[in-house]
Amino acid sequence: MQTPVHWALVGASTIADQFMIAAIRAQGGVIAVVVSGDAQRASDFAQKNAIPRHAIDLDAVLADPAIDAVYISSTNEKHLPQALAAARAGKHVLCEKPLALSAEDAQQMIAVCAEQGVVLGTNHHLRCAATHRALREQLRAGGIGKPLFARVFHAVSLPPQLRGWRVEQPEAGGGVILDISVHDVDTLRYILDDEPVEVSAMTAAGSMGSAGLADGVMSIIRFRQGVLAQLHDAFTVPFAPTGLELHGTQGSLFARDVMTQRPVGEIVLRSADGERVIEVEHASLYDYAVQRFHAAIAGEGTPAATGQDGYRSLLAALALAQSAQSGAHVTVDSRFGK
Repeated sequence: MQTPVHWALVGASTIADQFMIAAIRAQGGVIAVVVSGDAQRASDFAQKNAIPRHAIDLDAVLADPAIDAVYISSTNEKHLPQALAAARAGKHVLCEKPLALSAEDAQQMIAVCAEQGVVLGTNHHLRCAATHRALREQLRAGGIGKPLFARVFHAVSLPPQLRGWRVEQPEAGGGVILDISVHDVDTLRYILDDEPVEVSAMTAAGSMGSAGLADGVMSIIRFRQGVLAQLHDAFTVPFAPTGLELHGTQGSLFARDVMTQRPVGEIVLRSADGERVIEVEHASLYDYAVQRFHAAIAGEGTPAATGQDGYRSLLAALALAQSAQSGAHVTVDSRFGK
């Protein structure tokens, strides 16, 4: 029987509260401490979630030899220093997306974790959905022939408790591109097993974004093997369903209600043979992510999304932001290309 992984939560976040605590515990992990810059928030969070310790001093927590791994879900501008501190203390790092706010910062995180011999994972949860894994297998099996086009519908209404810095603080990495579009990019990278090479985007500031932050974006991405993808992401659309479509020379896949944190949704394949529902066995996206991370710590495979996955998806998201600002097509930097 393997020794359980002992975790420190860095950030008393909504995603930790609603999803990650249950996932870590479901996979046999032990949550030893939660760290927050706000002592009262840390205390309240620990009490609510039956976490035995809370702290505001990250360095003191990282000095504890009983801690094996950290889950970082703080605001985006804190990811780099917190991940570097954890890696240098010999702790494995599972970090929320976006991995960092710049390509250089993400590269530094990858390099330091490699130097220290610790596992680095990016918590891109959508690639862990049974629906998206099924879409990937359909493409690999030739279910739609040669893939030509993709469409992603990820325009939602950002819940009030998640607004704050996402729509008010550029310095924290707010805005719809680094919050939602980066997920779409990673999901398509995973399903298509391909890399973005060129992007174009236009943003909107509707009823939610402030301080120059976009709360809606429409984007086009060209992938290396030729697929053109269209993305619609927003914080301000309360009644639209989410979905993902893949269109190829021999068929089309329609995945409905799949751009979500919850294990739901359905897939339909349309081809010359008619219409067929693709069977999917739904399970927690976060359970799968933690299971893969625990296995990687034990030397068995890699995290569901590695640090390099986080880096590559970030590059494309940064290119989208640059395109929206400049009004020009932008080539995606591929310094970490295959």
